[in-house]
Amino acid sequence: MEYTHHYDSPFGGITLACDGVALTGLWFDGQKYFGASLSRDHEQRELSVFEQADRWLDLYFSGREPDFTPALSMKTTPFRKAVWEILLTIPYGRTMTYGEIARRIAEEKGLSRMSAQAVGGAVGHNAISLIIPCHRVVGTNGSLTGYAAGIAVKEKLLRLEKADMDDEGCRVI
Repeated sequence: MEYTHHYDSPFGGITLACDGVALTGLWFDGQKYFGASLSRDHEQRELSVFEQADRWLDLYFSGREPDFTPALSMKTTPFRKAVWEILLTIPYGRTMTYGEIARRIAEEKGLSRMSAQAVGGAVGHNAISLIIPCHRVVGTNGSLTGYAAGIAVKEKLLRLEKADMDDEGCRVI
């Protein structure tokens, strides 16, 4: 059974999902791929994992870096999971390019190269956004490209984290 919970953020409503133990989803309401990994059979319930996630979100939206990560359960393909695990290593207030992630995946798998577009697809389908920080991934030239909740939200999140931004977008730092 899956459970859901709603959180009101300064950037819009957020729906969270869990399996009773760990988060399985976190989406801005109405974003692209909203609830894609959520089973039809779910109910709204207050659970300790949601309390922990709310605490994380409260810290995050207050402009502070949370010093913990709620329990996560990545229900996805092995490739997407590998990409999402790299996203978890991007420090607060920093960015990484799709190409850098592709190079890391290729290195880990012993491949000569990996497609940045394939990485982009995996990043775009991140089911636990914010906590798995897909908003910290930028284009090769540091441009703010692609975000399921929209580029405006991505920019607000990076500004909240005080990422190195300029008039042209976000520079990779």
